[in-house]
Amino acid sequence: MADMLVKLYGLPTFESTGQYEERTGVMIRRALAPEKHVVTQWIGEHFGPMWVSECEVAFSRSPITCILAVEDGKLLGFACYDTTAKGFFGPTGVDENERGRGVGKMLLLHTLDLMRHEGYGYAVIGGAGPEEFYAKAVGAVAIEDSKPGIYKGMLR
Repeated sequence: MADMLVKLYGLPTFESTGQYEERTGVMIRRALAPEKHVVTQWIGEHFGPMWVSECEVAFSRSPITCILAVEDGKLLGFACYDTTAKGFFGPTGVDENERGRGVGKMLLLHTLDLMRHEGYGYAVIGGAGPEEFYAKAVGAVAIEDSKPGIYKGMLR
């Protein structure tokens, strides 16, 4: 999977997190430090130990760079940034049973907008899985010769 580049100054217009919550019942918010054990356990169960490692970096940042989607006290998904490298979006994931509700797209848009407000002009989506999704949602483009990129020689 290649890396993808997103122009943060060209993000599409999207509803606020408050409007999204009112419409769907899903709260999109920054994670809180006391939730770290819950979030990392959930990520480990759904996505594996490498993503747990990245999420732990997100919890070490101030402000925390892990964004959550929560409904009725249940974690539906997450998105991180500035974990593998500064300016990188990801990892991100949504519970398989919750996909198709727009949760992943809202996590993506809100997180990229946070990055824009923190001064980034561009974001790199590292090892982008669903390239078509990122291209359609935010106009992301593949970065030529970026596979395996920063992940070359990574221990597994």
